Amino acid sequence: MAKTLPNQLTATVFFIISSLLCLAAVESQPFSRMLSKKSLGLKREKLSHLHFYFHDIVGGKNPTAILVAQATTTNTSATGFGMVVMIDDPLTVGPEASSKLIGRAQGIYASASQIETGLLMVLNYVFVEGKYNGSTLSILGRNPVFSKVREMPIVGGSGIFRFARGYAQARTHSFDIKTGDAVVEYNVFVLHY
Repeated sequence: MAKTLPNQLTATVFFIISSLLCLAAVESQPFSRMLSKKSLGLKREKLSHLHFYFHDIVGGKNPTAILVAQATTTNTSATGFGMVVMIDDPLTVGPEASSKLIGRAQGIYASASQIETGLLMVLNYVFVEGKYNGSTLSILGRNPVFSKVREMPIVGGSGIFRFARGYAQARTHSFDIKTGDAVVEYNVFVLHY
């Protein structure tokens, strides 16, 4: 038994040293590195202006905005606080529903204010037309819907809009008080490569 103690001690010391060496090797490998724009194929940054209409259809046989959750107090709240709506709204060239489709607004808006009707907008503009086909812009911001002009940040994008940043301005074009349907005019200003 006296001979096994040094063997156990040697094995334990070897295990500890091996573990420390492995940790040191792992820690010496960086998880990030600096890249040049050129290495990602990025060229000169551009500023684009997009103009389109967002059709939020909550009524009828084919709604594009569906209530998916609400708080127990949402129906008694003056602002609809706690309401969460999933959307797949058409984006068109003109304000008419029959106007040319250029994309879809897909995501969520939620009533996030107890004081005024203010929506949290979390959505992607998914483009299906022309040089922007397959590209997206991501919006994350506040939309105080009864303000004449609302501004929401663009926090990213994909495809032609990789590394995108900018803002979207929204103006209500029309609102049907009976159905809740709305058409919103958007001017989007976006920096991208």
